[in-house]
Amino acid sequence: MVTALVAGAVLFLVLALVVAVARDPGPPPGDVALAYELAWDRLDFETLWSLSGTELRDDRPKHDFVDAKRAAYDRAPGLAGLARHVSLDDVAAGTDVAVVRTRIELTDGGVVRNELRLARRDGSWQVVAYELRESSDAPTEA
Repeated sequence: MVTALVAGAVLFLVLALVVAVARDPGPPPGDVALAYELAWDRLDFETLWSLSGTELRDDRPKHDFVDAKRAAYDRAPGLAGLARHVSLDDVAAGTDVAVVRTRIELTDGGVVRNELRLARRDGSWQVVAYELRESSDAPTEA
């Protein structure tokens, strides 16, 4: 009798955990956009592929995408680690689409702003478009 109660309790807890994990909405679009910006700053192409929709994956499987990006950026040293701080300017999210505007403060004092468009696919937010915005915070020459 005790064994049956313990087995029932364990089964209930396992099912509750499965339901909780299945219902987890994952990170919100603003967090995904920040992770995307930081992945670009670190040239973390594995993370970029994972956070990107098919529109930004160059029609390539992950391994090919990562290899191609590494080869391209290996020829252009000095493009990693340019961000001092990344923040959100605005997040407008619906049920399945979102637009996030980011602000990247650069180590040289400049500021870059981007607009990321996201879509919810298979329960997760993915970046499907990425565009540089005009920035009025450009450093001035002294």
